[in-house]
Amino acid sequence: MILNPKLLIVDDERGIVDMIQSYFQTQYDILTAYSGQEALKKVVCKPDLILLDINMPGMDGLTVCQQIREHISCPILFLTARIESSDKIIGFQAGADDYIVKPFDLDELGARIAAHLRREQRRQNNSAVRFFGELILDYSARTVTINNQNIPLSKREFEIVELLSLNAGQVFDRERIYELVWGLDGDGNSDTIMEHIRKIRAKFAAHTLHNYIETVWGCGYRWNA
Repeated sequence: MILNPKLLIVDDERGIVDMIQSYFQTQYDILTAYSGQEALKKVVCKPDLILLDINMPGMDGLTVCQQIREHISCPILFLTARIESSDKIIGFQAGADDYIVKPFDLDELGARIAAHLRREQRRQNNSAVRFFGELILDYSARTVTINNQNIPLSKREFEIVELLSLNAGQVFDRERIYELVWGLDGDGNSDTIMEHIRKIRAKFAAHTLHNYIETVWGCGYRWNA
C-alpha cells in the first residue's frame, strides 16, 4: 500500500488550519498544531512537509524552524501575512525552503507543496555519491572533492552543481536554473546565475583542467562529465 505524504499545518488561526486541512485531506495525511509548542511535539510524527505560520503568539514560526531544522530535513514553507526582503533572508537563514503569502490561492499552495515533495523525493531516490572522473559528488553530505581535495561551495553553488550533475547532458538556461534553485519567490534575477557559475568554475579550476560546467552559447549551461 502506498502511504500518503504527511503534511503538518501549524497556525494559531484555526480557520486557516481547517481550510487547508479540508482542501488537502484526500491527498495527504494531515497533522495540525495551533502553537509553536504544539508544533515541536508533532514533529516526532516525521512529517514530509511543514506549513508553518510565522506570526504566532508565544513561540513564533522562526523560533520553531530554528529549533527543529537541525533534526529534520523535510521542506518547511512559511505562511505569512506580509514579507519584506530582509525578513525573507532571516527566514531562509533559519532553515525555511519557501514562503506562502496570505491570503493565498489554494491551488497555488497545492502546486508548491507538490513541487517541494517531488524535489525531496528525487533527492531520496538519487544515488548518494556519484563519480565524474577526478570529481566526486556526495549529495547526502553535500560535498564536492576533486583529486581528494575538498571544494568549499556555498549552498546555492552546490545546488547548481547538484541540478546540472543529476541531469548530465541536459541544457538549462539561466531562467530555468534560477527557478529550480531559488524557487518561485526568489528576490534576485537570473543574472546571478552567471556570477555563481563563474565562482564555481574558479573553485574547480584550482584543482582540475577539466571544464565540468559547459556553456552552450545562446542556450545556457550543461554538465560536462
